[in-house]
Amino acid sequence: MILKDKSLQNAVSPTAKAGQKQEQDVAFFLRRAFKDHNKVFVINDFKFTHNNETAQIDHLIIYTFGFVLIESKSIKGEVKVNKLGEWTRSLGNKWSGIPSPIKQVELQQKLLREMLHANREAVLGKLLGIKQQSFGLRCWDNICAVSSDAIIDRDSMPNKVSKQLVKTEFLVEKLEKIMNLKHKVVSTLTFDSRPDFSDKEMQSIATFLLNQKHSQILPKNPEENEVQRPWQPPKNNSALCCKSCDEKSDFSPQSGRYGYYIKCNKCGANTAMKTPCNSCGSKNTKVSKRKDTYTLSCGDCSDATVLLG
Repeated sequence: MILKDKSLQNAVSPTAKAGQKQEQDVAFFLRRAFKDHNKVFVINDFKFTHNNETAQIDHLIIYTFGFVLIESKSIKGEVKVNKLGEWTRSLGNKWSGIPSPIKQVELQQKLLREMLHANREAVLGKLLGIKQQSFGLRCWDNICAVSSDAIIDRDSMPNKVSKQLVKTEFLVEKLEKIMNLKHKVVSTLTFDSRPDFSDKEMQSIATFLLNQKHSQILPKNPEENEVQRPWQPPKNNSALCCKSCDEKSDFSPQSGRYGYYIKCNKCGANTAMKTPCNSCGSKNTKVSKRKDTYTLSCGDCSDATVLLG
């Protein structure tokens, strides 16, 4: 399931255009493979901030047993990695060193794990009153996807790096091997020792991550230190009602030019779902839809309220 598409930027330089094209190619293969998969969530171009540090993950996959981070790298020539993990690439007849994409995605993973760990109780909740396992025991993998027409010298490349480096055209096969998601019938007949996320936990993790763009709260007093409000799971709310006849249940959700609304089945009036925040009263709110669930999120206080679903 694709939770967030690749955000297109106004790329100007040839390097930026090539980088964006590579990310689009990776997003295309991910969409073709997982758009209808209910056990695999894909977030393209995921940006987040934690402890005053900001990271951008080209492609993030959340699946039943953990996470896969994918770094896209546009390389049209040849790429080599020596035994120390140092990268070089050819451009025409010249060779030059480049920062290691593997090291880059490792730093992104570290910050993501820290953020999820800090919010683990709110995101995962409890099972029968007992704290759930944290995110540390889940599967964490990193991949660097390079252009399909790149030339990869694997002979002198460290084996660990070689396993993490893949051409875009073979990315899905690599992911399927890493995730090792068995068919439902097979999974019921075999034992998998990996701790897994429930469907509810998957939805909670996805909601938490998608709300991260609203997570940084600026202090009202400029002399105060910037604080990050802990994320809270969406609250249920049945306050939606027809603006004309106050009907509170006999209506159907709709979408139109100006967003999501409810259509009253009694009087036929339309009422916008977008309302001021229930917690802080801010009008900086947005309604999002996932399957049959409609959520109102506040851009000022990070409050999230389930309107329907």
